[in-house]
Amino acid sequence: MDYTMLILLSGVGLVLGFAIAYFAGNKLAAAKISEAEQRSKVILDEAEKDAKNAKKEKLLEVKEEWYKKKQEHEQEVNSKRNKLQAQEKQLKSREEAVESKLELITKKEKTVQQLEKELAKKQDQIKSKYEEADHLVQEQNNRLERITGMSKEDAKKFLMENLINDAKAEAAITVKEIRDEAKQNAQKEAQKIVVQAIQRTASDHCVETTVSVVNLASEEMKGRIIGREGRNIRAFESATGIDLIIDDTPEAVVISGFDPFRREVARVSLERLMTDGRIHPARIEEVVDKVRKELEEEIVRLGENTILELGVHNMHPELVRHIGKMKYRSSYGQNLLSHSIEVAYLGGIMATELGLDVQMTKRACLLHDIGKIVDRDTEGPHALLGMELAKKYKEHPIVCNAIGAHHEDIEMESTIAVLVQSADSISGARPGARRESLESYIKRLEKLEEIAMSYEGVQKTFAIQAGRDLRVIVEPEKVDDLTADSLAHDIAARIESEMEYPGQIKVTVIRERRSMAIAK
Repeated sequence: MDYTMLILLSGVGLVLGFAIAYFAGNKLAAAKISEAEQRSKVILDEAEKDAKNAKKEKLLEVKEEWYKKKQEHEQEVNSKRNKLQAQEKQLKSREEAVESKLELITKKEKTVQQLEKELAKKQDQIKSKYEEADHLVQEQNNRLERITGMSKEDAKKFLMENLINDAKAEAAITVKEIRDEAKQNAQKEAQKIVVQAIQRTASDHCVETTVSVVNLASEEMKGRIIGREGRNIRAFESATGIDLIIDDTPEAVVISGFDPFRREVARVSLERLMTDGRIHPARIEEVVDKVRKELEEEIVRLGENTILELGVHNMHPELVRHIGKMKYRSSYGQNLLSHSIEVAYLGGIMATELGLDVQMTKRACLLHDIGKIVDRDTEGPHALLGMELAKKYKEHPIVCNAIGAHHEDIEMESTIAVLVQSADSISGARPGARRESLESYIKRLEKLEEIAMSYEGVQKTFAIQAGRDLRVIVEPEKVDDLTADSLAHDIAARIESEMEYPGQIKVTVIRERRSMAIAK
C-alpha cells in the first residue's frame, strides 16, 4: 500500500510539475513574442523612416539632374538660335550684295549694249573710210605709174632694194659702233691684266729635241760600249728602248729616241756604266733597271715639289706622279712641265686681278695638259682625256670642265675655264716658247692667205710677222668702208674655227682707191 501510494504521489507530482513547466514556458514564450513584436515594430518604423529619407534624397538628385539637363538644353538651343540668327544676317547681307551686283551688271549690260551700237556705227564709218582710202590709193598708184612709167611690182622691188641697202648700212654702222665701244672698254683692262701676268712670270723656256749627246773620256770607250760583236750595244738598246748612235764624232755618243724619259734613263745609265768601267750585258740590265727605278722616284718627288711650289694641296698621288712625268714630255718643242707651271702662275695672277678663286685656277692650269701624259694607245683629244683622268681622281667639276674646255672641245661652264685657255695661249705665244717646223709654218701661211682669198672682193693677201698679221687688200668698187669692217670680222672668225695656231692673228682689211690721169 505504501508502494502504491508512493507511485500515485509520484505520478501526481509529475503531472503537477509538467503543468507548472507548461504554464511557465507559455508565459516566457509570450513574453519573448511580445518583445520580438516590439523590436520588429521598431525596425519597421526605422526602415520606413530610412525609406522616406532615401526617397527624398533620390527625388532631390533627380530634380537637380533634370535642372542641369534643362539648363544645358536651353544653352544649346540659345547657341543654335544665335548661330541661325548670324547666318540669317549673313544671308541677308549676301542677298543685298547680290542685288547690288545685279543692279551693277544690269547697268553695265545697258552700257555695253550702247557701246556696241556706237562701235557698230564707228565700224561702218571706218569701213567706208577704208573704202575711200583704198580708192584714193588706187588713184594715186595709177597716177604714179603714169608719171614714173613703172609698174607696181617694179616699184616694190626698187623700194625693197633701197630699204635693204639702207638696213645693211645701218646695221653695219651699229655693229661697228658696238665693236668700237667694246674694244675701248675691254681692251685697256684686258691688256693691263695680261701684261701684269706676263711681267710677273719669268720662266725659262727649254726646247726639247729627240737626241741626247753623251761625252766620252776617250775614243777607246766607243769600242767597250759596242762590245764583242756588238753584244753590249744590242743589250743596251734592248734594255732602254732607244737607239745608240756611235759614229765618227770625236769623243761623243748620240742617244736617239722620241721618248724623253727613255732617253734620260739611257743617258744616266751610260754615264754610270762608263764611270763604273764594267760594261757587259748583265751589268747593263742591272744599271738600267736601277736608274729607271730612281727616275720613277724622282718623278714623284718632282710632282710633290711642283704642287708645293704652286701652293696646290690635297691632290691624288697618281695625279702628282703624272705631273712629275710632264718633265719628260714636250709640246711643240716646249717642255710640258715648265709650260704647265707657267700657265698656273699666269692663271693665278689673272684670277687675283679678277677676284676669282686663285687656288682652283692654279689647280686647273697645272692639270690642263695632263691628258698628254695618258698612254699613247688611248685615242681622243688630250683635253678630254685629261678631263676624264681628273674626274677619275675626284677633282672638282669646275677643274674638270676647265681641263676639257681649254681647246673648246666642250662648252666652258665657268670663268676659270676662260682663264685657263687665256693663260695657255699666252704661254704658248711667247717668243721662243715653241718651235715650229718649216713645212708646217709654210702650210699655215698658205692656209691664212687661202681663207682670205675665198671672199668676194679680195684682191691680194699677205701673211706677215711670222703669220701673226694678215693684210687683206680689197677692191674698192666691190667692198665699201662698212663692209670692210664686217669682212675683217668674218675672216678672223673663220680662222679661229678652221685653224690651230699659237697666240693670236691680227686681220687688217685695207681699202684704197687710186685715181690716175695722164697729161699729154
